[in-house]
Amino acid sequence: MKKIDKLVLGSFWGPFFLTLGVVIFIFLMRLLMFYIDDFVSKDLDLATFGRLLFYFALLTIPTALPLAVLLSSLMTFGNLGEFFELTALKSAGISLTRAMRPLLIVAVGISGFSFWFNNSVAPWANLKGYSLLYDIKTAKATLNLKEGIFYNDLPGYSIKVDQKVKAAENSKTGDLLKGLVIYKHPTNGIESGNREIILADSGRMYTDKDRSYLVFQLFNGNDYQEYSDNSPISYSSAGTPAKGGQFMRNGFKDYRLVISLESFGIKRTDENQFEYHEYMKNLSELSALTDSLRKEYTNTSMSVANTSRQYYNYQFKADAVTKQKAIKDGKWVDSLLKKRAVAVPDLAQSALSQAQNILTYATSNVTYLTEKEKNVWRYQLESHHKFTQAFSIFVMFLIGASMGAIIKKGGFGVPVLIAIVFFIFLYVLTIAGDKYAKDGLIWVPIGAWLANIVLFPLGLLIMQRARHDSRLFDKDVYIIAWDRLKARWKNWSDSRSVSQSVSS
Repeated sequence: MKKIDKLVLGSFWGPFFLTLGVVIFIFLMRLLMFYIDDFVSKDLDLATFGRLLFYFALLTIPTALPLAVLLSSLMTFGNLGEFFELTALKSAGISLTRAMRPLLIVAVGISGFSFWFNNSVAPWANLKGYSLLYDIKTAKATLNLKEGIFYNDLPGYSIKVDQKVKAAENSKTGDLLKGLVIYKHPTNGIESGNREIILADSGRMYTDKDRSYLVFQLFNGNDYQEYSDNSPISYSSAGTPAKGGQFMRNGFKDYRLVISLESFGIKRTDENQFEYHEYMKNLSELSALTDSLRKEYTNTSMSVANTSRQYYNYQFKADAVTKQKAIKDGKWVDSLLKKRAVAVPDLAQSALSQAQNILTYATSNVTYLTEKEKNVWRYQLESHHKFTQAFSIFVMFLIGASMGAIIKKGGFGVPVLIAIVFFIFLYVLTIAGDKYAKDGLIWVPIGAWLANIVLFPLGLLIMQRARHDSRLFDKDVYIIAWDRLKARWKNWSDSRSVSQSVSS
């Protein structure tokens, strides 16, 4: 490896990994801000939260790689130009393309890595990340009693507390609760209404060591129970049967109510439920699904015409033909015409009903076929994205290295601004192309490759300008061009005034 290659590569890797880490961090913060309401009060442990961030950090790598390559290559050649190292290389007979060669090889390698990552790692990370996110979103919030408000998230119970008194920091018995009202709702489907209520002056709430059960330790209260005529007599915690089998009141000084917390916490769902999505598939699976959806779409569209025949009836004689025959054959046909006139309303109602039926049938089939076709476009689009995201890294390298050689500015000032502008341009074109392709407005390959189609020629143009030492960002270039334009305008106006004076 030549010294020039070591110099360029040494200047590239530092900004590359720094930018990659910053972009991944920004995307993770966006994830947290978007789903912050789903994370609050879910009592997530660090292991679960760490796994979620790990999966989504993997998902952001394909998006972060083009920006990292763009900014790092721009900073690399911007620094070389700022400290006149590019000038020294050119004076030694080394061209700009020769100086870019090591980074060109690196960009091709990163593009290959991006394609492998999108095809192998990203589907697995999508499946793990979004299934875990779904489980977190559907998990119930942790128990949080508020003063004066009934809490109804515990299955079979409604709980209200008048006042909460904070316990000491080292206390293991929980906060002191005053004015407790606990309704027990029937869960066996036999009884209806609230037939048991517990009133207590005070109490404490805590969980067991395994956090599987919630315990209410109640003090100085009463347990009221009501029974229907067909229900058996139950026994209270004190062992006293209900008087008469209809109503019972139990007084207590110390009573423990144990409630299962099985409905709380995260329950993992079967990941196979999420495998239908195109983001969870690799290239071979996407190709197989696309072919099967195309065949299904073709078979359905071919069967529509045959099935629709059952909605049609055929009349072979029109009214005009019948009337003409009646005139020729005699008056005995008048009776038939009168009978036919009576049947006309029934015939019109039947025709209207059949027309409505076939309209409904055609509308439902159009909707069904449109959705099938959109599914085909979605899978095709994701197949193309396996390649487009990899190729965009090479395009961003062309733009970044060429722009760095032109602006001759390093650091995180102008390069960051230019990189953000081009990355936003890439992102907007990608989103627009995807939308148009999914809606069927443009051909799917055109929509998938729209950003690269626009930016790749732009990168080649900037590369050509960089090879010829373009002064695209020098202020004096535009000042000189403006002065020349004003001089031409003045000469044109002077010559026009002279010609007008001569003609007059």
